[in-house]
Amino acid sequence: MQFSHKWCIYAILLNKNFLKTVNSILNKEPVKRAEKSIKEFDPNLKIVCLEQTARTAQDAATALGCSVGAIVKSLLFSAGESFILCLVSGDKRCSLRTLKKILNEKDVSMANPDDVKKITGYTIGGVSPVGHLSKVKIFVDTNLERFSTVFAAAGHPNCVFKIQFNQLVKLTSGEIKEIAE
Repeated sequence: MQFSHKWCIYAILLNKNFLKTVNSILNKEPVKRAEKSIKEFDPNLKIVCLEQTARTAQDAATALGCSVGAIVKSLLFSAGESFILCLVSGDKRCSLRTLKKILNEKDVSMANPDDVKKITGYTIGGVSPVGHLSKVKIFVDTNLERFSTVFAAAGHPNCVFKIQFNQLVKLTSGEIKEIAE
């Protein structure tokens, strides 16, 4: 198969534009903050910038070619006067009823986007399990144990990092809880 010179130049320009995009994403403050926490824990962990969005667990699984269950959803909940971050498998839902029992709170609900940004420093779709602006209690759902390695957001909807389940628990200082339904 023969390609014209024009198409080769076009392919090179597209690749350069993608590399510029990747570099601009990796240099964003939220990604740098997540990366700092990740690298302090284990210098061998790397942030991967995906061409496609990883805003949802299904998007991330498609882009990575893995099971949707291996995607870590970082979900912030409002519980009375405090917040809790729940790390849940991409193919599961966090049980509000269970959270209410564990926390002994009557009023537990998903945090609104403004609170997510204020507490974590990340926008929804790119909430990393680490590098938050405010200290927050973290629960890690037992369903994530099904996977030897999982993928979590790294501060931007196109950025993720791969980590072993037991490392994720140590990295986040999270409590392993059965919180999914």
